[in-house]
Amino acid sequence: MDLFEQSRKKVSGGPLAARMRPRTIDEVMGQKDIIGKGTLLRRAIEADQLTPMIFYGPPGTGKTTLAKVIANTTSAHFEQLNAVIAGIKDVREVVQRAKDRLKYDEEKTVLFIDEIHRFNKGQQDALLPFVEDGTVILIGATTENPMFEVNPALLSRSRLFRLQSLSNEELYEVLQAALTDQERGFGAYAIRIDNEAMDHLVNVSNGDARTALNALELAVLTTDPNNDGEIHIDIETAEASIQKRVLQYDKSGDQHYDTISAFIKSIRGSDPDATLYWLAKMIYAGEDPRFIARRIYVHAAEDIGLADPNALLVAQAAAYAVDFVGMPEARIPLAEAALYLATAPKSNAVISGIDSALRTVELEKTGDVPVHLRDAHYKGATKLGHGEGYKYPHNYELHYVPQQYLPDHLIKKQFYQPSINGYEKTVQKRLDYFEERKNKGE
Repeated sequence: MDLFEQSRKKVSGGPLAARMRPRTIDEVMGQKDIIGKGTLLRRAIEADQLTPMIFYGPPGTGKTTLAKVIANTTSAHFEQLNAVIAGIKDVREVVQRAKDRLKYDEEKTVLFIDEIHRFNKGQQDALLPFVEDGTVILIGATTENPMFEVNPALLSRSRLFRLQSLSNEELYEVLQAALTDQERGFGAYAIRIDNEAMDHLVNVSNGDARTALNALELAVLTTDPNNDGEIHIDIETAEASIQKRVLQYDKSGDQHYDTISAFIKSIRGSDPDATLYWLAKMIYAGEDPRFIARRIYVHAAEDIGLADPNALLVAQAAAYAVDFVGMPEARIPLAEAALYLATAPKSNAVISGIDSALRTVELEKTGDVPVHLRDAHYKGATKLGHGEGYKYPHNYELHYVPQQYLPDHLIKKQFYQPSINGYEKTVQKRLDYFEERKNKGE
């Protein structure tokens, strides 16, 4: 029997991700906002005072893990169903056992339903009365937004906990624990993993601990030990194990900033092909889609502005889609928004205008509000003449009448200067008309 065969024998007991699943709340990685010391959920688990709850978050963030931790700590009987394969019959059987347990043994039942969003309305309705009367304490887990996938009645009776993707630092700790754990991980093996390979496993896993552990396990089990009995995992092995090519892309370094800079400048330069290329590079490298959406949002106003006011709405829709739909599907609205911006008419008049106004406010004296613009509604205002002489624009032709709106010392100041592109040509024509009316003294 060679060393490779010995290694395979030592890793019996299920996949690495299952073996390394935390057994206590202190072993759970990440999610400090909801299970850190003193948090509501942690206190409830430690006191064994559970109420219906739903865990919502991306794959590999610990939803099932938290349910298993509760199973290990609660005095209640723990039942588990997977909504993908379970039906109303299974729910009724669990409920009947829970009723018997409560009646004869005075023992509560915790029912964990994985992928609860897969239950249809009828299945969720069948569960509702028994959650409401306390026959079962429901713990649901879902990767989909429960606001849309779980019945409002069931949702209103449950406390919602949103789990976040693990940070890179937390994924490093997960992998390091697997490499050093003598009982459940690979601590008994001589494994040398290059820093570049470890970085790749962490970055490509994109906050998913299960993906990272599965890739590490595949790398270890498919790599023959060398003559010294050492299993060496290099970047090529890491790439093969997670089935994704490595990119020179550091999310906190030069590549991150250079790539987003190239993306923004390609939008500004009206190059749709370059825009898609840099967007694809960021998506492939595991860049946070919310970061991409934020940059698209900003540059819809900064680089397009009123040349095409719809650009901001398209950017807003893409940003919403990132949270509502999630990746990988959200790549499509992100690409649509990026292409819309790249091919839209350009103007930076909005940013020039607001920055010019801010500089004036900062550097010049503060002017008084003209008397006719002051609020005349509060007590005594009319006696002070506030609002006197104000002309209501809607009472005039085209709902416009010339009058002073800026303070006296800024009366000739112009902050906004429309470009000649897109919708701003129409804006300029309207402003020219208003200026002509002013000059005529109308």
